[in-house]
Amino acid sequence: MVDIHDYDIQYIEDAIMREYVSPKNNYPDCDCLLSLRKDMINHRVLAHQEEIVPNIIAFNDALTDALREMYDRAHHMWDSIKENKAFNGETEIVARCYLSYEYPKLHPIQGKDRQELWEAICDAGWNKLYDDGVSLYPLRLPFYDESFESFIGMDGENKNWNEGLDRELTKDLHLTSAFHNLFEHLEFAITDFIYARKFETEIRIEMKKTI
Repeated sequence: MVDIHDYDIQYIEDAIMREYVSPKNNYPDCDCLLSLRKDMINHRVLAHQEEIVPNIIAFNDALTDALREMYDRAHHMWDSIKENKAFNGETEIVARCYLSYEYPKLHPIQGKDRQELWEAICDAGWNKLYDDGVSLYPLRLPFYDESFESFIGMDGENKNWNEGLDRELTKDLHLTSAFHNLFEHLEFAITDFIYARKFETEIRIEMKKTI
């Protein structure tokens, strides 16, 4: 396993946790700390991508299953709403998927401080785009209804969102747009999420009302 817990990274992580528990909650500074930590870890890990390919595959499969379950549940809820006589056309289903609230048990680095660090990394106040979850955008019904394949970016000719990874090594992995979002756009290091196998989903019924 590539060393992703040396003194430099530990120093940054300690700074993140100090800021996280500080009453000031200085979000702009922590945004930079998360970005710096991500770059440091990815620089080390991506030089040895062959070591993490099995976990990339397992994570992408688990994530796809979680998004499929969320997609199906959201559509089932929407079908039930449409059948309700009180439905007035001003209702929307908004579904989002997040990594589990618990630090991944499969992660090679474990310790008493890992859960606290995980909570800081997953805080949408710092990791700003994570407010909408792992996907590039939330699932919204009925206004942006689409096939599941389209929702996860698997409906086009290029069915592999492996930008930033070794193209040859990952050419057959069929990575989804949600994987791409976590890897490229959010402030997670790749080793933060590829060991995750559990997810949390949030499905809301939102109603528009004019007063």
